Amino acid sequence: MSSARATFFHYVGQSTVRLVIGLVLIAVAAFVAVIPPRIIGAIVDDLNRGAELGAIVQLALLMIALAAVENVVRGFGRFNIIDSSRRLEYRMRNDLFAHLERMHLAYFQHQRIGDLMARLTNDLNAVRQMTGFGILMGSSTSLVVIFTVISMLGVSVKLTLISLVLMPIATISFAVIGRRVNQRFEQLQARFGDLSTKAQENFSGIRVVKAFSQEEAEIGSFATVNRQYLDGAVDLAKVNGLIWPAMAFVLGVAVLSVLYVGGQDAIAGRLTIGQLIQFVAYLNLLSWPMIALGEVTNMFQQGWASLRRLQEIFDATPAVDDPIDAVTTPIRGDVELRNVYFAYGQSIVLRDVSFHVPAGGSLAIVGHTGAGKSSLVNLIPRLFDVQQGEVLIDGVNVMRYPLQQLRRAVGYVPQETYLFSVPLADNVGFGAEEPLTAAQLDWAGDVSQLNKDVEDFPARFDTMIGERGVTLSGGQKQRTAIARAVAKDPRVLILDDALSAVDTYTEAEILRRLRGVMNERTSIVVAHRISTVKDADEILVLDDGRIAERGTHRELLERNGLYAQMYRRQLLEEELEVDEEQEEHSKRVRAQDRDEPFAAGPRMERLGGDGP
Repeated sequence: MSSARATFFHYVGQSTVRLVIGLVLIAVAAFVAVIPPRIIGAIVDDLNRGAELGAIVQLALLMIALAAVENVVRGFGRFNIIDSSRRLEYRMRNDLFAHLERMHLAYFQHQRIGDLMARLTNDLNAVRQMTGFGILMGSSTSLVVIFTVISMLGVSVKLTLISLVLMPIATISFAVIGRRVNQRFEQLQARFGDLSTKAQENFSGIRVVKAFSQEEAEIGSFATVNRQYLDGAVDLAKVNGLIWPAMAFVLGVAVLSVLYVGGQDAIAGRLTIGQLIQFVAYLNLLSWPMIALGEVTNMFQQGWASLRRLQEIFDATPAVDDPIDAVTTPIRGDVELRNVYFAYGQSIVLRDVSFHVPAGGSLAIVGHTGAGKSSLVNLIPRLFDVQQGEVLIDGVNVMRYPLQQLRRAVGYVPQETYLFSVPLADNVGFGAEEPLTAAQLDWAGDVSQLNKDVEDFPARFDTMIGERGVTLSGGQKQRTAIARAVAKDPRVLILDDALSAVDTYTEAEILRRLRGVMNERTSIVVAHRISTVKDADEILVLDDGRIAERGTHRELLERNGLYAQMYRRQLLEEELEVDEEQEEHSKRVRAQDRDEPFAAGPRMERLGGDGP
C-alpha cells in the first residue's frame, strides 16, 4: 500500500501547479455557490415587507450574475484538474509500457497477456478517474460542505446541529459500503482480465480453433467467462446502489427535521420565513455533496484497488538487466560456454555444457525434441541467464555487456516466427538501427530467398501483412525472419530450427548464401535435418541437456552414435518419400493411359512445399 501511495504522489506531483490552480478556482466557485441561498432568503423577507419590485429584480439579477461567475470559474478549475489527470494517465501508461518492455522473457511466460492489457486499460482508467473526477468532486464537495455549514451556523445553530447529527450515519454508511465496493471491484477487474485473455487467445489462435472445429465450444467457453464477469458487475452494482437510497434516506430525515423544528421557530418569531427558506436552500445545496461523497468514495476505492494492481507491475523487477560495470568494447563474435547449467524452476534442462566457436566459425546443434537446444541458444543474447557457469563473447561474460549492444550484435531467428501487422519492409528492417534502403531490402531478401515471393506481392516490400503475418505461409514467415536477422548485420547469427517450413531446395539456397554472408561472422544453427548442419565446423549432439557427441559430420558418422542413428533414419525417410513419389508418378501415368481421373496420394498432396 505504501508503494502504491508513493507512486500516486509521484505522478500527481508532476502536475502540482495545475492541480493547485484548479483547486483554488474550485474553492472560489464553492464560496460563490453558497451566496444565492442568502439572496433567496432576502428576497422572501423583502416580499413579506412589501419591498419595491426594483430591489427584488436587482437581487434576482445578482443571483444570475453569481451563477454565471460560479460556472465560469468552476469550468476553468475543472479543466485544470481533468487535464492533469489525463496527463497523469499518459505518463503512467508510457512508464508502464516501458517497464514491461524491459522485463525479462520469463515474466511474460508467467503472466496472462489479456490480464496485462486489462491493467493497462481498465485499471489505468480507474486511476485516472480517481485523480481527475475524484479530486475534482472530492475537493468541490468538501469545500461546499464547509462553506455551507458555516453559512447554516449563521442562520441557526440549533438547526445546523440537528442536520449535522445525521452526518456520522452517512460516514459510517460510506465506510461499510465502500469496503464492499473495493472488494467487489478488485474481483471484477480480475474477471475482466480473464475475459480479455480469453478473447485475445481466441483471436490469436483463430487458425487452430477453426482447424479443430471448436468455434461452438469456444463460443460457449467465452460465454461462461462473460457470464462470470456479468455476475461480478451486477454484484458490484447492487452494493454500489445501496449508497443512493442511504443518501436519500439521510437527506429526507434531515429536511423533515429542519422543517418541523424550523417551522416552530418561525411561528414563534425566532426565525423569519426568509431565514427558514434560506436554511432549507442550504440543506438542498448540501444534498448534492452528500450524494457526490458516495460517488467520490467509490472512485477512490476503485482507484486504489486498480493502483495496487498497477503497482504489482511497477514492483516487478527484470531478472535480466544491464550491468553496473558495463563493457562496451566492440563485439567480434567469439562465442564460448563454460560448464553451463540452466533450469526452468526446478526442472534442469542443461547440464555442464561447454563449447567454443571462434569468430567467423560455425556451430550446429542437433538433438531430439526437448533436449535443450533452444534453451541453449537463448542464453547467448541473454533471453535467460544461466544458473551456473559462464556464457562468454570475445572472452567477456555476456552479463557485462549492455543488453542493447549485446542483442544488436546477435541476429536471432527463433522457432516461432512473430511478424507485426506492418508493411513487409518494416518487418525485415525491425532490428536495423536505420530504415533499410531498397538495395538493403533486396539483398536481405536475396539471402533469405524471400525475393521470389516478394515479386508476386502487389506492392513488393510495401505490402501490408496481417497480424502475426497471417497472410504469409509458414515458409514465407521463416524467410522473412531470416531476412530480418541478416539485415541488422549481426556479428553472431543464430538460427533456431529456422528452416523447418521451407523445402530442401530453398533450404540449400539459403544456406549457400548464408555461408557467403557469414564468412566473417559466427553462425550457430539449431536444426533437425542433417542436411542443414552437415557443413558446420563443429556439430553438437544434445541428449537430455548434455552434450552426448561432438565433432564434424564425418567424425560423428564414423563414431556410429546418436548422430549416425539420426542420419540413417532421415536417409530412410527420404528413400521412402522418393519411392512414394515414384509410385504416385506411375499411378498417374497408368491413369492417363486408361484415360481415367487420378486421385493424388498423400505424398503428392505434400508437394505444395511451404504453403500456408
